[in-house]
Amino acid sequence: MHVLVVEDEQHLAEGLRFNLEAEGFDVTVRENGEDALADFEGKRSGYDLLVLDVMLPGIDGFEVIRRLREARHFLPTLMLTARSRPDDVVKGIAAGADDYLAKPFDLGVLIARIKGLIRRRVWMGASEPAEQIRINGRLIDFKTLEIEVDGERQPLTLMEVNLLKYLIEHEGEAVSRADLLDKVWQVQSDTDTRAIDNFIVRLRKYIETDPAHPECLLTVRGVGYRLNRG
Repeated sequence: MHVLVVEDEQHLAEGLRFNLEAEGFDVTVRENGEDALADFEGKRSGYDLLVLDVMLPGIDGFEVIRRLREARHFLPTLMLTARSRPDDVVKGIAAGADDYLAKPFDLGVLIARIKGLIRRRVWMGASEPAEQIRINGRLIDFKTLEIEVDGERQPLTLMEVNLLKYLIEHEGEAVSRADLLDKVWQVQSDTDTRAIDNFIVRLRKYIETDPAHPECLLTVRGVGYRLNRG
């Protein structure tokens, strides 16, 4: 497994390299977002997982992950952030991150989070074909982490798949934003953050015939969302 670490604090980056290599990972370190993005230009990077700091010189981690997802690079991503407020965490996840860890962090926790992301991806890939589910005629394939629309397949992120699974498990129910933050992202928050709405907008582009007038992933005013598979 090849891990890309994007971290401008040299002592931390080298510490991560040393310890991840001790765990059997191949590791490449980049000091800024521009160099990291260059690794993905015009080709497959060969990376299996990304560890991405938020506070970088030049473009920040939020912009890096946004551009990667926009360019259809969907490798599992763990964001490192000195900002641990729920709104900042959700901002990173809404941009496309799969998990987050606040600085300062325990090295053992970081390694456990990385292995957890890898296990989740392997588990998804080991799913039986019967776990393919159709929503509004779109095929969600939990084995390949893809959605098929009109015969064309496109990849989904781990978080998109986790959110879809949770909504499917609660089909027909009104699911609150607080519930989604807690159960899908493990973010405890007493504030009603609207950042989650941006994530729903992305899912609607996948599963709705007309995303501006959804028929499957519905807004429940004052609560959250409800999924009807159609």
